Amino acid sequence: MKTFIYDLTMERLREWVKEQGEPVFRAGQIFDWLYVKRVGAFEEMTNLPKSLRQKLEESFQFVILKEITRQVSSDGTVKLLLGLHDDHAIETVIMRHNYGNSVCVTTQVGCRIGCTFCASTLGGLKRNLTAGEIVAQVLEAQRLLDKEQERVSSIVVMGTGEPFENYDALMDFLRITIHEKGLHIGQRHITVSTSGIVPSIYRFADEQTQINLAISIHAPNDELRSKLMPVNRRYPFAEVLKALQYYYQTTGRRITFEYALIGGVNDRPEHAQELAEVLNGLDILCHVNLIPVNYVPERNYVRTSRDDIFAFLNVLQHNHINATIRREQGGDIAAACGQLRAKHMESTAR
Repeated sequence: MKTFIYDLTMERLREWVKEQGEPVFRAGQIFDWLYVKRVGAFEEMTNLPKSLRQKLEESFQFVILKEITRQVSSDGTVKLLLGLHDDHAIETVIMRHNYGNSVCVTTQVGCRIGCTFCASTLGGLKRNLTAGEIVAQVLEAQRLLDKEQERVSSIVVMGTGEPFENYDALMDFLRITIHEKGLHIGQRHITVSTSGIVPSIYRFADEQTQINLAISIHAPNDELRSKLMPVNRRYPFAEVLKALQYYYQTTGRRITFEYALIGGVNDRPEHAQELAEVLNGLDILCHVNLIPVNYVPERNYVRTSRDDIFAFLNVLQHNHINATIRREQGGDIAAACGQLRAKHMESTAR
């Protein structure tokens, strides 16, 4: 297979252009065609010499994402199931906010982290996506928004998969996304979420970016976290918290703790009190994002009641923890991450 043209950062593209004996500014022109004009063929890059267009055609290919399913929620959320070249499928979501349009992208086909409440892990991990396949999701969303004369204003790397287990592709995606000649999304408008891959948290801290970091914890202690998130057995909670302290000391960036509330499992006031004590013991600026868990038919969990959600929130706030309840979107479609793909896999198997 040829390399995807979207896989190339500006630095790599400049190197390739120089190898072809072309002036470096051609790389900027190519980026403009890819990410500003958003063409779908090299022959459309009309201000490039024909010989260069031919070399591009010989060396690279475009990522083709085939729309399998599109679901539109009453709140404007759009969930896309997109087919890849190898017949795998991934999910991408466009969410509408009063501050703009956010796109949630996927970094892996499937997931091996094994969180017991999540549909993304059903079927395990198939493969990593390339940087270009992640970039293509944002472009697909932008092309839909182009029809409304709107743009992608923020990105959350919170779709299927563990981004930090596909670290190099993730970083290339981010470099393309934030480049002024690329998608040009502000770093502070991008959030990467991890389940707690400790070595990659240290690496990400040393990148010294302004990109936001979110960490999925879902429990206030090792015992419960290991039951909900098997990855905790590999990277225990204390090690995760130590890495997050390093991240904060290195970057000064606030960390978001994501906590999925599951009825009768991790949503009791005593869990909230224990979580508050853990976070108050850290010397970091943080925010807790409470997420009422979406119902997944394959998982035997129930949703936390509204009263219990607010009781949990009140305990955190009483202990001076900055916390909010995530605004729910796409509740009338396959809202849980991985659900749409899981349904597709089931129907394909039948």
